[in-house]
Amino acid sequence: MAGQGRIAAVLGPTNTGKTHYAIDRMLGHRTGIIGLPLRLLAREVYDKIVAIRGPSVVALVTGEERIVPPRTAYWVCTVEAMPEGMGTDFLAIDEIQLCADPERGHIFTDRLLRARGLHETLFLGSDTMRGKIAEVVPEAQFIRRERMSHLSYAGSKKISRMPARSAIVGFSVDNVYAIAELIRRQKGGAAVVMGALSPRTRNAQVALYQNGDVDYLVATDAIGMGLNLDINHVAFSSLTKFDGRRMRELMPNELAQIAGRAGRGMSDGTFGVTGEAPPLDEEVAQAIMDHRFAPIRHLQWRNSALNFGSPESLIASLEEPPRQEGLVRAREADDLMALRTLAADAETRARASSAESVRLLWDVCRIPDFRGISHAEHASLLTQIFAFLHQSGRVPDDWMARQIKRIDRTDGDIDTLSKRLSFIRTWTYVAQRRAWLDDENHWRDTTRAVEDRLSDALHERLTQRFVDRRTSVLLRRLKQKEALLAEVSDTGDVTVEGEFVGRLEGFRFRQDAQASGEEAKTISRAALQALTPHFHLRADRFYNAPDTEIDFTEQGGLMWGEQAVGKLVAGSEPLKPGVKVFVDDEAGEDVAQKVQRRLQHFIDRKVAALFEPLLAMSRDEAMTGLARGFAFRLVENLGIIPRQSVADEVKQLDQDARGALRKHGVRFGQFTIFMPLLLKPAPTRLRLVLWSLAQGLDEFPEAPPPGLVTVPADGTAPQGYDTMSGYRTAGERAIRIDMLERLADMLRGEDSRGGFEAKADMLSITGMTLDQFADLMTGLGYKAEKGEREKAKPAETVTETSGTPDDAAALDTAAAVTPDDGSAMTAEPSEPAVEGVSPDGAPEKLEAEETTAGLSTEEVIAEATTPEPEAPNAPAEVQDGPFIVAETDQADAGAAPAAPTAEGPTTEVFYTFTWGGRGNRNTERRGRGGDRHARGAEGGQGQGQGQGRGPRQDRGDKGERGDRKGGDRKGGKGPRKGKGGDRPDRDRGPKTYESRPARKEKAIDPDNPFAAALKGLKTD
Repeated sequence: MAGQGRIAAVLGPTNTGKTHYAIDRMLGHRTGIIGLPLRLLAREVYDKIVAIRGPSVVALVTGEERIVPPRTAYWVCTVEAMPEGMGTDFLAIDEIQLCADPERGHIFTDRLLRARGLHETLFLGSDTMRGKIAEVVPEAQFIRRERMSHLSYAGSKKISRMPARSAIVGFSVDNVYAIAELIRRQKGGAAVVMGALSPRTRNAQVALYQNGDVDYLVATDAIGMGLNLDINHVAFSSLTKFDGRRMRELMPNELAQIAGRAGRGMSDGTFGVTGEAPPLDEEVAQAIMDHRFAPIRHLQWRNSALNFGSPESLIASLEEPPRQEGLVRAREADDLMALRTLAADAETRARASSAESVRLLWDVCRIPDFRGISHAEHASLLTQIFAFLHQSGRVPDDWMARQIKRIDRTDGDIDTLSKRLSFIRTWTYVAQRRAWLDDENHWRDTTRAVEDRLSDALHERLTQRFVDRRTSVLLRRLKQKEALLAEVSDTGDVTVEGEFVGRLEGFRFRQDAQASGEEAKTISRAALQALTPHFHLRADRFYNAPDTEIDFTEQGGLMWGEQAVGKLVAGSEPLKPGVKVFVDDEAGEDVAQKVQRRLQHFIDRKVAALFEPLLAMSRDEAMTGLARGFAFRLVENLGIIPRQSVADEVKQLDQDARGALRKHGVRFGQFTIFMPLLLKPAPTRLRLVLWSLAQGLDEFPEAPPPGLVTVPADGTAPQGYDTMSGYRTAGERAIRIDMLERLADMLRGEDSRGGFEAKADMLSITGMTLDQFADLMTGLGYKAEKGEREKAKPAETVTETSGTPDDAAALDTAAAVTPDDGSAMTAEPSEPAVEGVSPDGAPEKLEAEETTAGLSTEEVIAEATTPEPEAPNAPAEVQDGPFIVAETDQADAGAAPAAPTAEGPTTEVFYTFTWGGRGNRNTERRGRGGDRHARGAEGGQGQGQGQGRGPRQDRGDKGERGDRKGGDRKGGKGPRKGKGGDRPDRDRGPKTYESRPARKEKAIDPDNPFAAALKGLKTD
């Protein structure tokens, strides 16, 4: 359009305020129109003018967006979408140097030659266009504008050392994504800006950068086209780009256009290179700083006077060469390529038979290939659209709806959403065309809504992938040197300034495991700075917490609720463990000392409570001599000592010493010397921990489950574990030491020489099957001979013995309820017969033997090993050897029933047990003159061994004790004489043996803890 108004070219480098100047000039006129190179820039200018004049008088027209109010006075358009023949008072074209662009240059050249305002026309751009503008528009005036800030070259920098407020430029999508990912890991995140983004997505990403949520921007060369951002440094990751046809080097003026985005307003800026880009030549860098570039010599041109007589005529007019010097014919654009393809189609060519249809065909061919799939796919789509428009004058609504429905999805990754966004742009463009759809407003709103949803989803994905809000927020607050606000939830989650950074476990901060590199350092620095007051508050709360909130683990850990706050370490004595606290160094020494004191108080009180009988005995100053020494041995061994390891010391203890120890609850068992109260589950659990610490074990063995009489023997456990856990290993299983003493009392009345069978009570207290019991007895040193016999009829087996049911019948009941694996037999008898500890650890009733003249069980047993004592009042010693038995008829209680057969009587399996003369096969032996077993399981060591005793191993005696004929003892010293006369020969008939002649009963010690029970037994 020709006009008589003023024509001016406002030229100069970037950051000169050219666009701002044009907006001011346009608003000084009644009407105006401005053409901009990018849809993004058009949206930015539109928003500025709307902010000044309001939306009712400002229109926005781009290929995919059209906002035209009824009273429009000012038009903001992309150069391609500028309406012709508007006749506005003002007209401006920005970035006029794009006349030389190989792809779009012909559009800008056409506007330079033909677009005019009625009163004023402005061409804005680089000074390199001065010569060509003067040549093609002689009447133009030139206005030179200088840059408002200084631009300098900073050389090459690594991305990891890139300063804040930097823009890194890439020339491909893959390159942009790779750089953004690297910055996210090292700097907390970056905003992403590309020309293919929708305005909504681009604005959201720019807002991240402008608001300071991120300090870095990764973009394509789209930022060089007038986008005004607060950038201090621009870095090129490459100096080459693909221009749609080939890879080529960037020209200095193109580099300057992008580098000029650094430094806005009066702020200076810098530019440089990064990544694999080589440093700029000195001449090129200096030219960019001085804004001196070679002038543009050729302008891209394409004929605008088109012939619509036929497709061929249209193509010919588009290919017409320029007639003016300085203009070159533009290379074949996408629209011309599409026109050639559609014109070659017979059906399409037949439809394009008039000037109107050819014009319609050309309009369809000008639909941009936003999808970028392939030229053939794009041509196929255009053919279908042209067919619809030519046949019915409209694109069918149902077909349009199907195309949009396939795209209207917000799932998927960045690439998927970007592809859908490019697809919807095609239908957005179609919806903007007049008279192509029945309800244009509906489809414009529909496509705009889909584009907005996809844009928001894409922005979200970009932010999730390339922006670590947590790190960026923390970095910003750290730079501001303000106190960071930290919050710790009830579950220990730590948030700093609203961002999750990790967990507080006790007094140790565990930062988010997903953080790495610079991100992890930032989180750690910010979190520990913010958590300092929380450490002190938590330490105060912990110091005042009750002991019920603190506990120890079987591995020695110290827990406050579910949080580890320390661990136990070996101390100077087993009952005085130390404490190592788990406190971060950043928490401070005061916090660590407070936690240390609280944990030490806890474990000291725990030891004092659970081992009170043991500690009370160690503090008893009335105990002297051998008793006091033996008490210290018990303390060192945490209240449990295998008898075989202290046999000599036990023999040296007189009755007064033993009585003093019994006052504190010490029990002298045949196998173990122990304190029954310490066999409860809680002391056992702590004892194993303290013992493991004293032994220096790396991994602590765990306590057996409470309430079980026997447990499987653990061959991998460290030596001494079974004793510390309150068990003794015998065979494949380990039996609790108090239950073993019960069993020993039962076996004492059996004939271990002649053989005996298991009673129902024996199986009951051990909770074992007959086979398991045989293995246990074998482990205790007995021989078990297996046999079968005919099972007696029930009527014949019911007899009365001391008013109790027959043992065999009771055994049948026990075998019936006991599986072969013994898994169900874990309960103990409800009425224990001897002193011990019940499953819950409570003391049981006393042994009957201890009612005899105030003597203990072991004293009575010791006396039983000496049929002819030399002195009635001499202290009796417990001897090591097999159990002493009386020769009585044995019932067949140890027999296990076998399955009945159809052809004969029912048989049952039974075991006959005899003393085998050997110790526990699973226990290491130590002793003088040979291995030593617990009392009742080894050969005797005193004089006058009873009949049925095993071999005397302690003194190296040879031969079997008790294998006598006519009073001779093989391998012994012969018959022993005493006050009771010569020992009667065994062959003279059934006999019973008394331990010694009757003597005067000893008064019950009133200080004995079991005095009341003893007195009750005596009076029964």
